[in-house]
Amino acid sequence: MTGAIAGQVPPAGRLAVFLVAAEESGDRLGAALMDALARQHSGALSFAGVGGGAMAAAGLESLFPIEELTIIGLASIPRRLAMILRRIRQTAAAIIAARPDVLVIIDSPDFTHRVARRVRAAAPSIPIVDYVSPSVWAWRPGRARAMRAYVDHVLAILPFEPAVHRKLGGPPTTYVGHPLAEQVKALRPDAAEVSRRQADPPIVLVLPGSRPAEIRRLLGPFGAALELVRHRAGNIELMLPSIAAVLQEVRSATADWPVAPRVIVDPEEKLRAFRIARAALAASGTVTLELALAAVPTVAAYRVAGWEAAIARRLIRVPSVILANLVLGENIVPELLQDACVPERLAAALFPLLCDGPERRRQLEAFARLDQIMEIATAQPSRRAAEIVLAAARRELR
Repeated sequence: MTGAIAGQVPPAGRLAVFLVAAEESGDRLGAALMDALARQHSGALSFAGVGGGAMAAAGLESLFPIEELTIIGLASIPRRLAMILRRIRQTAAAIIAARPDVLVIIDSPDFTHRVARRVRAAAPSIPIVDYVSPSVWAWRPGRARAMRAYVDHVLAILPFEPAVHRKLGGPPTTYVGHPLAEQVKALRPDAAEVSRRQADPPIVLVLPGSRPAEIRRLLGPFGAALELVRHRAGNIELMLPSIAAVLQEVRSATADWPVAPRVIVDPEEKLRAFRIARAALAASGTVTLELALAAVPTVAAYRVAGWEAAIARRLIRVPSVILANLVLGENIVPELLQDACVPERLAAALFPLLCDGPERRRQLEAFARLDQIMEIATAQPSRRAAEIVLAAARRELR
């Protein structure tokens, strides 16, 4: 059943949806999709699967806590492999036994795609929709063609991904919009917040990531770089959004900083910080796109273990690992990776972003193009995704 969904149409009005999300970001996507499905489907709708707190609040009872699946770095995989494989078998068996009208796998391809392959082999009539494409455009492009055997439709969150899958021979793919499109208004400042963004002392966002390993590797050079910037720029104010799970690590790592950052955990306070910040020093990742949509000029950086970096250099096939750069199609946000992630170079890249000079203007002009590129004004990711999932459940996709 490659590239089409066929078979017995489910009874009118009643649909069973099985969803599998294996990490926090997928859990948020899954919860928004569940809400959209409930709004769009007037008949009885049942949910089952694997998810976290957000999906539980939307009505899902997870087979097991997704926290079990959290892996930090390649070095963590061997000691947890047996448990992960057991959860893959358990999830696939539950889907095969339930025979839902549609299976939605959400991101985390190392887990969800293994589940999908087992389901397709044992129950080929179950339609499978993949919400968030694997990064086939960055590494292991052969995965795209392989996915045709067990994925019927891909819901892409990056605008260039449908063309990539067509070129690589992947499954039918639709750009539904990035989830950030649904909160972009919360990232854009009002008049008072624009005034604070422009006022002194400038606010600098510090975003070292949400994993303990990221905090250990990045907050040291980040802190030293920010002290160098303070010496050149004068007084600066630091705001560091974080999450409760790593709060202690963050506080310990910043305890001796000459300028103590204000550590933020509340999501609403984080959004306000994005609206008033002059610039940001961030770990590479989705947050770079969030900052770009908020029009916050950014320096991105990252460090991993040397052997992980060596593997990545052999596999990665894109000119940048910064998501904002990939969406824009050019290297706008400076990226300082591995040996380049040192205080002097971080400070040299960050300092010009605090002033109204060419470096700052270049980023802001590029960020202004994102609304058109990402269809921000019209994109409703959850609604678009729900439409395709419902069509798959009703065997309407061709």
